[in-house]
Amino acid sequence: MPRGNHPGGVRRVNPARAETRLVLMRRMAAAGALVLALASVAVAIVTAFTHFPRGLFVLGLAALALAAGWHGALRRGVARWALLGVGAASLVVALVLLLGRDPVATIAVVACAIGALAAARAAFAVPLRLTALPRPGRPVLIYNPRSGDGKAERFKVAEEARRRGIEPIELSPGADLVELVEDAIARGADAIAMAGGDGSQAVVAAAAARAGIPYACIPAGTRNHFALDLGVDRDDVIGALDAFVRGAERRVDLAEVNGRVFVNNVSLGLYADAVQHPSYREAKLRTLLDTVPDAAGRDAEVPPLRWRDPDGFEHDGGLAVLVSNNPYRLGRAMGSGTRPRLDSASLGLAVIGPAGGFGHGLLRLWTLPQVDVEGNGMVPAGIDGEAVMLEPPLRFATHPAALRVRISIAHPGRSPAATLPDNGWAGVRALVRICLTRAG
Repeated sequence: MPRGNHPGGVRRVNPARAETRLVLMRRMAAAGALVLALASVAVAIVTAFTHFPRGLFVLGLAALALAAGWHGALRRGVARWALLGVGAASLVVALVLLLGRDPVATIAVVACAIGALAAARAAFAVPLRLTALPRPGRPVLIYNPRSGDGKAERFKVAEEARRRGIEPIELSPGADLVELVEDAIARGADAIAMAGGDGSQAVVAAAAARAGIPYACIPAGTRNHFALDLGVDRDDVIGALDAFVRGAERRVDLAEVNGRVFVNNVSLGLYADAVQHPSYREAKLRTLLDTVPDAAGRDAEVPPLRWRDPDGFEHDGGLAVLVSNNPYRLGRAMGSGTRPRLDSASLGLAVIGPAGGFGHGLLRLWTLPQVDVEGNGMVPAGIDGEAVMLEPPLRFATHPAALRVRISIAHPGRSPAATLPDNGWAGVRALVRICLTRAG
């Protein structure tokens, strides 16, 4: 029977045997990652020497493609499409140079690199040891049948909830989600789950935190970023309901801006401007591309935002500003865009910019307990992907361990970035240590 499709939970296994199997699988994955990485590097070096100076031309064309693409994004009309065409043509020529002389070697390098990354992710993926707690007495599920292109309907979330003794409540068009949650709690709900997008998850999580009851995240939205960082299997929508059947509990932080709770992040600048457009939902990439010239072109005005870093230095707004509930892992080969922890009692501040070009440092990162952002006039923002206008000053704060989260014991229970090394050399050393780990 498929995992998560029955209320009885997960098949019992011998803990010692399961631990031994996990160690052996991690050793095999680590060994595979090291072998594939060495093979990729060796083939790349041999090919570079054999076909010198073709590699230099490929690097030059790749740099030209990046430059043309960037400057094309900053312009409009004919100039944009001409520059994007130059970038695309440069990439095509680079691929022809790579594949034309020795396609087998090129494909081998790419395949080995991809395989090494996949094997390394498997080696570092260590699920959290979770102990099931007694099920709640009156759990409630609120579900949005329109989220994720109708994911809740396709998976019959309401029916599966009833089978598990969970009361389903539909978020119908025009209904107020806050009222639905508060009414359910007032009627005696002692645990509450949300099947929908991250904006809805934040509303329900905030209400659960205020009431002091457990909350469960059901990944029925489009991207389900919060579910990923919580350690919920995003491909097992129905299995996530088992958080109230055979589930463990952990505490995570919540964050807020001007009194509004968010679970992922608040975007200011480029992305925030894009989500304000009515066309964003139907054409995200095109709307974002159309916003770039106004936010990052040579004549773009620096967003009137100012904040102080932990050392007390004041900074002006960049091309984009991201304040997150716990810091993101950014700019890494593995786990980029996810948060290793949701319980560090801190905010992450990422700044891309400044406006008008690459400037000094494309990406700057800070970790801090709170931050105040000053501005002139109403500030466009994207809170967990939802478009809002905020009145400055924007006061960001973290609420440590505010939320009790239930997670099925069949799911990982923590972020995929939680056990990843900080850099490449640390990763190699960690893979070697895993290979030398004894099973049993």
